[in-house]
Amino acid sequence: MASIVVGIVLIAVIALVIRSMVRDKKNGKSLQCGGDCSKCGGHCH
Repeated sequence: MASIVVGIVLIAVIALVIRSMVRDKKNGKSLQCGGDCSKCGGHCH
């Protein structure tokens, strides 16, 4: 029973991370530099 609960929690955390990454991508943020071009040398735009 405990392993099922841990599995469900793990799946929920992974789903939240993926949702956050998709949301950032839709908002134009890059996974490499976070959308802050001053930190990546201006390669974003």
